[in-house]
Amino acid sequence: MLPLVEEFYSLQGEGYHTGKAAYFIRLGGCDVGCSWCDSRFSWDPELHPLVETDVLVDRVLHSGADSVVVTGGEPLMWNLDLLCEGLKRNNICTYIETSGAYPVSGKWDWICLSPKKNMPPADKICRIADELKVIIEEKNDLKWAEKYRKMVGKKCHLYLQPEWSRFETIIPEIVDYIRKNTRWRISLQVHKYMHIP
Repeated sequence: MLPLVEEFYSLQGEGYHTGKAAYFIRLGGCDVGCSWCDSRFSWDPELHPLVETDVLVDRVLHSGADSVVVTGGEPLMWNLDLLCEGLKRNNICTYIETSGAYPVSGKWDWICLSPKKNMPPADKICRIADELKVIIEEKNDLKWAEKYRKMVGKKCHLYLQPEWSRFETIIPEIVDYIRKNTRWRISLQVHKYMHIP
């Protein structure tokens, strides 16, 4: 049983897989507490119904999707082994977006690590992350991003993403930084521009 905030079939709007179709499963529960979080409605898991893992897998299969993004909240607050097993058994690719503050459960085709200052990620997830996506709210966050760049593997894709409400202010800093530090790329929340979930 997992606390389900919402589920929908849409397009990935940020990071490496931007533009790809995926089924999104947003789980309830998060104690990381970022001040700029755009999904605060997911923080309290008791506000969201518990749904059986098999039911979630069936809904994915009926959607026609070939990949699932599990997000939150902080999805790794929950054991995701059974969810991944059900999806993988049906040849569905599994992606997760996590702060890395909790131990990894489940088998993932893609791990997007988005570290948060309030509850930094464990070293282990840094070593296995496929994508590092750091939210940039102010210029000092670029130092935070570099700290984690040094902790992830050489094949990890590196993204700086402007915090949505500070976009106009911070985007010039990010652009300038990437010109000088070319391993990084920018991630924009294109789903917000397209007005899709």
